[in-house]
Formats: sequence, C-alpha cells, structure tokens
Amino acid sequence: AMKINQNTVLQGKRVTLVPYTSAHVPRYHEWMQSEELQRLTASEPLSLEQEYEMQRSWQDDADKCTFIVLDTERWSGQACGDEDCMVGDVNLFLTDTEDPTLGEIEIMIAEPSYRGRGFGKEATLMMMSYGMRILGITKFEAKIGQENEASICMFKKLHFKEVAVNSVFQEVTLRLDVSDQERRWLLEQTNHVEEKSYAELKLPAGVLET
Repeated sequence: AMKINQNTVLQGKRVTLVPYTSAHVPRYHEWMQSEELQRLTASEPLSLEQEYEMQRSWQDDADKCTFIVLDTERWSGQACGDEDCMVGDVNLFLTDTEDPTLGEIEIMIAEPSYRGRGFGKEATLMMMSYGMRILGITKFEAKIGQENEASICMFKKLHFKEVAVNSVFQEVTLRLDVSDQERRWLLEQTNHVEEKSYAELKLPAGVLET
C-alpha cells in the first residue's frame, strides 16, 4: 500500500515534501475554495469534513502517493508549523492496474506568490526520483488543462513529450519514459535531497505540547 511514504520527509533546496496528514487539511481545504484552483485541478469544492475523509482515504489508498509541499527555508527554520509553510501538493497515481510501472504525476503550487519560482519544478523532480527509486516507476504521465501553459511548459523542460490532446476534456497528456540516460539525469537533479523521518522531525514540537 501507499503508506510507504507515511513517515518520509524529502528535503530539497526550495521545497520539503512531507506526508499529507490531518494537520494539513484545514489549509488544503482553504486553498480548494479557490475557483481558479478548482478549474486547474478539475475538482469540486468539498466541505471540511469531506476533506478530512478524503485525506484519510488517500492515506490508506494503495494506488496514490501524496506529499504536501512546504517552503524549505521557512520550515527548516522551525519558525512555523507545517500548515504555515504549505505551498502546494504533489501526487503520484498508479492508474493502470495492468502496468504498475506507470505513474501519473500531478503538481499543484496553490500559493500564488510561490508560482514561477522553481518550487513546482523541484517538487516534481523530487517526486519523480522518489517514484523511480522507491516505487519502481519507469514511465511518467502528466495530464494538464490546455490553458495551463505554465505547467505544460514546466513538464516539457523536465523532458516530457506531448503525446495526446483530448479536446473534450481540453487536456494535454505529456509523457516521459525513463531510459538509463533519463534515470541518471533525474538522480543528478535530486542528489542534494535528504531523506528524513517525519516522526523524528515532528518530535520536538510534540514534546513541548504534552
């Protein structure tokens, strides 16, 4: 099951990826009230209670891997809790039961002030590297709304090629097959990333609370 990442923290230069927990739900729910984000992520607004249920089901779901994207600088200073450093989320979906090596990747930088600054790019590279190393993914797909040019452009910079356009859903499918060369490139791009234990990192705050 995808609980594989429930204690994994991936710390990069700009972003830190942490597991999606119930503590992140209120902020996430706040983001998803935005009509723009609903449109970009093709999702319906949920009540806070539904969002908590969704978080629980995602945590237990065997074919999803989700990380919340935090601002490394703000978070590692421990000046703020996760909720105050959240900038978005990144997901891997195992959409094809016949092919467990295919992962669909989704990135959302929800905080407008963080867009266009390389946060999405680093988070996506880190998730791809994790998917490749830990989950055995060798093919990545991204489905993006045609009007979301910034996101399409970013995936193309990450070596994805456009393979299909769905005019009904108005979305573009991009794909990357991980050859040996791409694998080396991905590992190089993410060789600065440190893997840590979420429980251990959360400990100091937890000790103070009791």
